[in-house]
Amino acid sequence: MRKGHSIFANLDWFTVIMWLALIIMGWLNIYSASYNEAHPSLFDTSQEYGKQFIWMVTAGMIAFAVVLLDGEFIRRVSPVFYGITCLLLVLVLIFGREINGQKAWFGFGSFGIQPSEFSKVGIGLMLAYYLGSSEVRISAMRTKIIATGIIALPAMLIMLQPDTGTVLVFAAFILVLYREGLSGNILLLGLLAAILSVLSLVLKSTDAGIPFTEIRIRGHYALMIIIAAITVVSFFAIRKFILPRYRGRNYALLIGTAVGSLIFIGTLDQIFENVLEPHQKIRINILLGLEEDPLGAGYNVKQSQTAIGSGGFSGKGYLEGTLTKFKYVPMQSTDFIFCTIGEEWGFVGSLAVITLFMILMLRIVFIAERQRSKFTRIYGYAVACIFFMHVLINIGMAIGLAPVIGIPLPFFSYGGSSIWGFTLLLFILLKLDTERLVVLR
Repeated sequence: MRKGHSIFANLDWFTVIMWLALIIMGWLNIYSASYNEAHPSLFDTSQEYGKQFIWMVTAGMIAFAVVLLDGEFIRRVSPVFYGITCLLLVLVLIFGREINGQKAWFGFGSFGIQPSEFSKVGIGLMLAYYLGSSEVRISAMRTKIIATGIIALPAMLIMLQPDTGTVLVFAAFILVLYREGLSGNILLLGLLAAILSVLSLVLKSTDAGIPFTEIRIRGHYALMIIIAAITVVSFFAIRKFILPRYRGRNYALLIGTAVGSLIFIGTLDQIFENVLEPHQKIRINILLGLEEDPLGAGYNVKQSQTAIGSGGFSGKGYLEGTLTKFKYVPMQSTDFIFCTIGEEWGFVGSLAVITLFMILMLRIVFIAERQRSKFTRIYGYAVACIFFMHVLINIGMAIGLAPVIGIPLPFFSYGGSSIWGFTLLLFILLKLDTERLVVLR
């Protein structure tokens, strides 16, 4: 950076304004979602909206502090930051406060810090540090193994809490690897796994009186027949349309895929039956329409859908949401904050919020693509992918298109760890972007 040059000269102010607008909108929606007539002040720290104001101010301090750092310093300490986040994930399992069956928070009076929110920053930086090295090639098996390990270590520690929602967000990092040259076949395998997972759960008989285990066996037989039919058809297609010198490789790939699919189905069934908690199984079955439990596991989603639907086209108005005001939606200031937007601002307001997030994510991708530094580009895509997964899953939960797994909506959901984590993610990128004319590697 040039001597005497203002540290704010190259700051992307458009993104800063977007960040400021989103956190203020989130704060106002938290005020509405947790409004208490006895404590009407926005700054009352005995209420969630007052505490959120403190988190917002401190997030601003974090943003300012990050902008003061040197970009090369951020790159060099990336492995240290990653190591610290992993250490915190270990310590929280030992000294953390257990809330709702999860040991995921360090408690400080009425406040709590969730280290898993900062692990996303750590993984993003560490991936950028490793993949940004000039000698690393994504096509090498060693690179794939190490990159997977960087993601898997925090993921395994978080699963011990357990927090499956945050681990699911980590799946977004595969898109970062794809941008850096990972074969598209990996994404196709992931898509195949997702399709097989859904089919394995959905293809089962609904006849009354049949034991559940027998139902699942019947569903697996049906799926095996489908896989066998596809394999046979593919076999004849290869024989007819593929040149002889390529047939052997395609036959091997076909057989490998078919056998792998069958093994995957069996493994998935064991995980579903023996690893997942009962409430997780119920939520998945409700999402797929295999069960109905409107007064139990499906209550949160049902109330959220009702609140959003009642908002209509233009909404009921700020602080006028009846379902929100009378607390009919559980976790309406955290996981289900989007239902407050839907009820009070309707389709128009919901679309506006989604549009703002889309603009922010596209801007992040634009920032990533204009970098000379490979490190900054990779980190930028990590930031974009994390935001994308959070917005997709959180809004999907609220409208019943994704399982309820406790994913916050960036800058909207109540919580200090969340707003700190997303602010840190974003402003590290903005700081690196200010030095885009200086190649950091």
